Amino acid sequence: MTGMLDRTAITADDPRYLEMTTAANSRFRCTPRVVYVPSTPGEVVAAVQSAADSGARVAVRSGGHCLEDFVDSAETEVLLDLSRLNRVEYDAGMRAFAIEPGALLGEVYRGLLKGWGVTIPAGLEYTVAAGGHILGGGYGPLTRVHGCVVDHLYAVEVVTVDGAGKARIVVATREAADRHHDLWWAHTGCGGGNFGVVTKYWMRAPDAEGDNPALLLPRPPAEVLDGLTLWSWSDMTPDSFRRLLANHGRWHEHHSAPGMPENALFSILTVLRAQSNTIALLTQVDATVDGAEEMLSDYLDALNAGVGVRYDHDVRRRPWLRSMLWPRMRGDVYGQRAKCKAAYLRRRYTDEQIAVIYRYLTDDAYDNPTAGVILAAYGGQASATAPDATATAQRDSVLKAFYLNNWTDPAGDDAHVAWIRSFYRDLYADSGGVPDLNGQSDGSYINYPDTDLADPHWNRSESAWHDLYYKDNYPRLQRAKAAYDPTGFFGHALGITA
Repeated sequence: MTGMLDRTAITADDPRYLEMTTAANSRFRCTPRVVYVPSTPGEVVAAVQSAADSGARVAVRSGGHCLEDFVDSAETEVLLDLSRLNRVEYDAGMRAFAIEPGALLGEVYRGLLKGWGVTIPAGLEYTVAAGGHILGGGYGPLTRVHGCVVDHLYAVEVVTVDGAGKARIVVATREAADRHHDLWWAHTGCGGGNFGVVTKYWMRAPDAEGDNPALLLPRPPAEVLDGLTLWSWSDMTPDSFRRLLANHGRWHEHHSAPGMPENALFSILTVLRAQSNTIALLTQVDATVDGAEEMLSDYLDALNAGVGVRYDHDVRRRPWLRSMLWPRMRGDVYGQRAKCKAAYLRRRYTDEQIAVIYRYLTDDAYDNPTAGVILAAYGGQASATAPDATATAQRDSVLKAFYLNNWTDPAGDDAHVAWIRSFYRDLYADSGGVPDLNGQSDGSYINYPDTDLADPHWNRSESAWHDLYYKDNYPRLQRAKAAYDPTGFFGHALGITA
């Protein structure tokens, strides 16, 4: 075992150490005594056992996009970097596709499509790793047609630590008779760092039958329409801005039920501060469905009804994989300093909320162009799954809201964090400074974590942070925690507690 660890261990005197300990969000930095870079599940077991034997605080990194300091914390003593666990293959014994946590989504899409003509309904940011993305209930352009990525999770391989401090591998499946079924369920939207170290995901569609790999996961569109629509902030008045956001939200309220033709359309509306002059709508439509062009045109007409502002629109046809690997305008915070927040939206913003957004995005007293809100289409087939069927509880929302603030100068930390905290607080002033549950909003999304939700200064609602993320599913997650991590070996600032 010692030799196994020696081959994978990186310490502070290793020239790779700086790279291995540099966070995606540069507000945070960890300085662990050792970084393990395992390439097999056995090496993960050895690394976890070594940490458990010494009582060290261990953290796990797959792609490195965590927005809080769950990994890159001063408390991290042992870091497991899973980037070398990056295989994508078909497992005939499981009748499912095995995806290791270090595989980037772009690699997953390429491997599944070119090997078998299938895919998973995961995210648009192809540099995100499968590990944390799947575990947190990821979504993407095909979610409205095929559901959340966890709806296709058949099994998970996890390195856990039992009550005696022994690290072991547990395989849990969605089969109801599996004695580890609850561990599988806990990995369908709980977020990372709670129960153990995931070393493999097996993916199979919930209704798949037989053993033909080409029929066990969804097929992506052969071709898509990629659109980019731009409005100019200089042309926007408070009323035209209100109409645009209200129209956008209203369209999604009316076109996001399971089985609707419009689920073939996915969009991301990015509205940054006025000084950026960025109001941009990215769209992706399955070009193979009947009336795809008309669907996109009708969508743009609905969004612009009564707005009275000129917009520029460009659309390109691309093969699906080329589209998923195409560089886009995104709210990617990798390598910058950032503070972000989130919400599920069941209905459009109220006019009062839109006025708050307009005020914060146009206030000249604050100077930062890379702050704002991103609204991603949701619903569709994701709403066809019951809230308790997976740990992903928010199943009737139509949009996901991502509130972001990025900057580069450490001297600006306090001012920029204060801005987004105030923005979020004022936006949700009627529900205690956080999104309400089962109302206009429906809590928040654990893959966009925000430790402020656990701070009574910022969360003055009656909903605890774990209710905002997990709703009624939290007690079952607690029972899984007690069963599979009884000593609380794995944890972080928003970790599940037994």
